[in-house]
Amino acid sequence: MKLSSKLLMISASTLLGFGSVAPAFTANAASVKTASRSYQNRQIKVNYRYAKNMVIKNKTGLSGKTTALFSRKANPTTGATGGYADLLVGLKGWGYKFTTTQKKRIASSLVINSKSTAADYANAIQGLKAVGLNPTKFKPAGAKKAVNLVSSLYRQSMSKQTPNVKSQVLLALTMSSTFKRPSNAKFSITSLAKSLVADQQSNNGWAYNNTAASVDSDTTSMAITALAHSKSSLSAVKSALTKGQAYLKANVTPSGAYGYVFNGKTVANANSTAEAIIALSSKQATVKYANGYFTTNQAASPLRAMLGYVNKTGSIKGATSQLIGVGQVNLATAAYRQALKGHSIYTVK
Repeated sequence: MKLSSKLLMISASTLLGFGSVAPAFTANAASVKTASRSYQNRQIKVNYRYAKNMVIKNKTGLSGKTTALFSRKANPTTGATGGYADLLVGLKGWGYKFTTTQKKRIASSLVINSKSTAADYANAIQGLKAVGLNPTKFKPAGAKKAVNLVSSLYRQSMSKQTPNVKSQVLLALTMSSTFKRPSNAKFSITSLAKSLVADQQSNNGWAYNNTAASVDSDTTSMAITALAHSKSSLSAVKSALTKGQAYLKANVTPSGAYGYVFNGKTVANANSTAEAIIALSSKQATVKYANGYFTTNQAASPLRAMLGYVNKTGSIKGATSQLIGVGQVNLATAAYRQALKGHSIYTVK
């Protein structure tokens, strides 16, 4: 996934408690439309089926213009289309059993070499871990021997990376307790968390290009989730999380969805809302806001708003890429359901 673009945002899972930044529910709760269990099940079922079939058919979409999901010919620098990690992690969260054929296809397609970026490594680690392959003993396409992608990622420089890349790297390296930092690492989980905290803007959010004018809910949700998943006890991290949570509270749209700012107006969409839901889906202390509200002026909960973008086929209305749209919505619903059971979708055994 090309993480420098706001259209290609990915996601996360564990979030610290809101504490005082989130309001208590009031007697006006009935005015906010939530997603009933039956509505959730209906929309989730078709969306999950679409996501599953993309992997089965190795396609980025099931109708219209589409291309191969995993293919070195279609994507010579990575071997996969941007957004694949979200898709695989979401399916894993729903308990999908990847077949031997699918695992072999993924393993034989992914490209990791001297030109690979930190984002490439992070996506590969997330995707491989999700399907049940070992990122620390992975033989990339065209390689003569297996390599440790975790160690290789630790040797990448983080000094000039965007907040999106830093977030994805934090998520990738904290997916498993078995991932070890090598002695020649260029950074640590703690130093990377500090660096991401330093990227927070004066309005409490994060921006894909590190400017206050470009702060958005997608990048902010990713940063919040990554910092929380780092499990850092640093006071600076805790403070950044509280401020970031306040940003999400203040920037939910009247519809209950989230969006990006274009020409001074917020354009609500499924993907931005999915990012926020993933960030809210942590533990029972915070997950209620995913299908609840920050203000009674909301027409609906974020979950209800997001599921409203799901078509009868399971595709996503208005998505510029069905791989990204379907993948992120499926990831968000899986993260939400996992959170209700006290689990994090980004912690994979």
